[in-house]
Amino acid sequence: MASQPEVERLRDWSLTDVVRGLNMWVFIPSVLIILGALGFATWWGSAHGAEAFESLNTAIVDTIGWWYVLIGTGFVIFALWAGVSKAGNIRLGRDDEQPEFSLGAWFCMLFAAGMGIGLVFWGVAEPLWHMIAPPEITGEAGVDADGNVIAGTESTIASETMGLSLFHWGLHAWAMYVVIGLGLAYMTFRRGRPLSVRWLLEPIFGRRLIESWVGHVIDTLAIVGTVFGVVSSLGIGTQQIAAGLGFMEWVEDPSSSLLLTGLVIVIMLVATISVVTGVHKGLKWLSNINMIVAAVMALFVLCAGPTLFLLQSLISNIGEYALAFPQLMFETGADYAAGAGNESSGFLGGAWSADWTIYYWGWWMSWAPFVGMFIGRISRGRTIREFVLGVLLAPTAVGIIWFSIFGSSGIYYQLTEGNMLIDDGEGGTTVGTEASLFQLLENLPLASLTAVVAIAVITIFFITSGDSGSLVTDVLAYGGRTETPKLTRVFWTALIALAAIALLAAGDDPSSSLRVLQVAAIASAAPFSIVMVLAVISQIQLYLYEGRTMSRYVRVRRHATKAAMVDAAREHAGTDEGPAVQRTLLQMLNEQTKTLRGMFGGTSATLSGLPAGTGAGQPEEDGKANKDLVLAIQDIPAHATHVDSVTGVLGWDRDAAYRDPIRADEVFETPEYSESYLGWEQEAEEYFEETVATGTIPTVDPDDDAK
Repeated sequence: MASQPEVERLRDWSLTDVVRGLNMWVFIPSVLIILGALGFATWWGSAHGAEAFESLNTAIVDTIGWWYVLIGTGFVIFALWAGVSKAGNIRLGRDDEQPEFSLGAWFCMLFAAGMGIGLVFWGVAEPLWHMIAPPEITGEAGVDADGNVIAGTESTIASETMGLSLFHWGLHAWAMYVVIGLGLAYMTFRRGRPLSVRWLLEPIFGRRLIESWVGHVIDTLAIVGTVFGVVSSLGIGTQQIAAGLGFMEWVEDPSSSLLLTGLVIVIMLVATISVVTGVHKGLKWLSNINMIVAAVMALFVLCAGPTLFLLQSLISNIGEYALAFPQLMFETGADYAAGAGNESSGFLGGAWSADWTIYYWGWWMSWAPFVGMFIGRISRGRTIREFVLGVLLAPTAVGIIWFSIFGSSGIYYQLTEGNMLIDDGEGGTTVGTEASLFQLLENLPLASLTAVVAIAVITIFFITSGDSGSLVTDVLAYGGRTETPKLTRVFWTALIALAAIALLAAGDDPSSSLRVLQVAAIASAAPFSIVMVLAVISQIQLYLYEGRTMSRYVRVRRHATKAAMVDAAREHAGTDEGPAVQRTLLQMLNEQTKTLRGMFGGTSATLSGLPAGTGAGQPEEDGKANKDLVLAIQDIPAHATHVDSVTGVLGWDRDAAYRDPIRADEVFETPEYSESYLGWEQEAEEYFEETVATGTIPTVDPDDDAK
């Protein structure tokens, strides 16, 4: 491997270094768009009232909802194709490279990516919402003779709610992360491009445009989407922490704007301190411990709650998800059962698909650069098949287990105790979305202790999300540089906090604030969704090219298996033992050696004209079949072959056979390129050409060997 090019380190607090290192064509537009969107949200809320976001959300969903549903399922199809096709054999790195992390450690990190504020926030609340306000697909059993809708039974609806929740947290969500994560891993570790979203589209636009305004637009869209995706998560996390403080009676009004603002400032201040002081490494350990605490909390609910019911639900929920998947994968306009949701909630006021599926797909896409960069960076050395199966299945399994414990527990206590809903203030009941987790814990022993643990878990997820979110946006703003100055990290942390405060303040109550966060996630993902579709097209081109040019290695044995040879000799000799069998066996071996020599004698310079025994290698040891011939075979399309008119030997035209979607001769003076498969291949080929060009074998001083 060639030595890595040195990358100049930027000083943490030097404004000159920051200006010199930042891609200003990405940084400035990103900041202006984010501030402009926050200004619009503030003006819209004050001028038209918080309810105006409902009509804004409806307008956005009616315009792009069908697009989100279509591409969401398209991403699942792409991910499955990449995993099961020949492309799955491509390694994210050099062909002989081993995974950077062990399988166990890799799965643990994928589990960590699958957990966060969202699961804790929606784990109890979402299934309850689907039970009291189900979609018409599951909430209506049919119509009677007079055309009146027959509502589904409560038990039937309750069992189907988990399938609806898992549909939103399963394969679709992680397929969106595969699109970005796999693309970044491939382009960085295989092709040596910088760790930036823009390079995913190089096959379409070419290097010149990717390094100019087209690339700037792509990274700007990625930053804006990431910021509002992270802000949406931090917003709901803040509301849930406030609800927990209210549950513990530590505050009087959990919905107070002053309280929510104070929580955002304090928690993001901790994230800022972690950036400035360098204790974010300690926060990584704290994050891992937090995962363990969350798992222990889930185990506690499983053991202290209706254990047998939850174990049964775990199995049945997998079946419900399998049933919901084909029902909902292309559903764009499902309404609530009997045509109306719970209007008094201020949350479920539109169509079911708009309130849930389309919102989630927008949220996941806005998070794709964030999560995608993480799972891409930890997957060096994995094959595409390993990547896809691991990223799709491991976090989906986390979601199934989490919802089966917390969601099924909430449904159980609502069906048996009727204590999981709250008064909506208008004579009806609704789901206390922010407080539903704490209502569940109140049904279990040690409620005060577990509530404090839950608040701590949410807070740490909040801090690590803010810290990581600022890092991802900073990496994109610097064009893929992984070591960025602390000054801009602090800036992004402060901007994310400001955005969370502004969006929470735009709503005058928790429900309307949640709607504002939804609108932010859905709207910010719209332009980036186009980038994701183009990224899929680019990756298909790249993987098809590599699939066609990839060598297949086959083993050519000198003879059949020993048992088969002996069996044939015995049959020919007509006896099981004796000289006749031995003589026949030796004759078969001798003739087969001659046949193989004649067959491969003219194949190449490495096989022809060599004395007998050359290439046989040393005797077999350590299970290695050294005497067998291994050939690298590459499939070539028929139209690219030709016959030499003089010798009659077959030849082929590489340019006619394959076309690399990106120029293979492009060189980058970056560590990513020198460590990638393409960089390694180029350096090795240059060394080969230099060695062959000399035409002489260098003499070696014995004294040097002794040294």
